[in-house]
This record gives sequence, C-alpha cells and structure tokens, in this order.
Amino acid sequence: MKILAIEKELKTVDWENETQTLIEEAKSAYEMMLSGNLREIYFTENKNAILILECEDKIVAKQLLDELPLVEKGIIDFEIVELLPYTGFSRLMYPE
Repeated sequence: MKILAIEKELKTVDWENETQTLIEEAKSAYEMMLSGNLREIYFTENKNAILILECEDKIVAKQLLDELPLVEKGIIDFEIVELLPYTGFSRLMYPE
C-alpha cells in the first residue's frame, strides 16, 4: 500500500545544535529507501518533509517512522495517510 507521511514539527528547535541528529536522520531515510519502504522524499517550501512509503498498512508505516531519530527525540511526528487508487476514470469508461 502507498502511504503519504506529512511531517509536523512538535517543538521549536535550534537546528544548528542538531547537526548529528540530522545526519542520523538522513542515514535512516537512506536505509528506508534501500529497504524499499521509502519510495520518495521531498521538502515543502517550509522545510517540512513529505515521504511516500510503500508498506503493508498504516501501522507498519507508523512503526517505521517512529524509528527515525527526529521522531525518537520528540522533535517531529507524521500525519499518515493511506493513498487509494483513483477510480474516477471508470466514470469515463463505464458511464451509467
């Protein structure tokens, strides 16, 4: 299942003091990509992360995201949304 994970900051942080945590976060994201669970990752214009995951379900996605260093430190969390296939084209192919 495709999962959309939208980062939300839980507290204000001086990011210059979190350099090592950010390096560990990047390593964890890279490992998730190598495992096949992380398909895409982006930043919004506000520097919040948007992840596209491929997982069995939202529970597995939450477990994976909870292992990220920034989540473990309570700095960020994610809104997790299951993405379902778009069925709108069926209205064109099979009109009533």
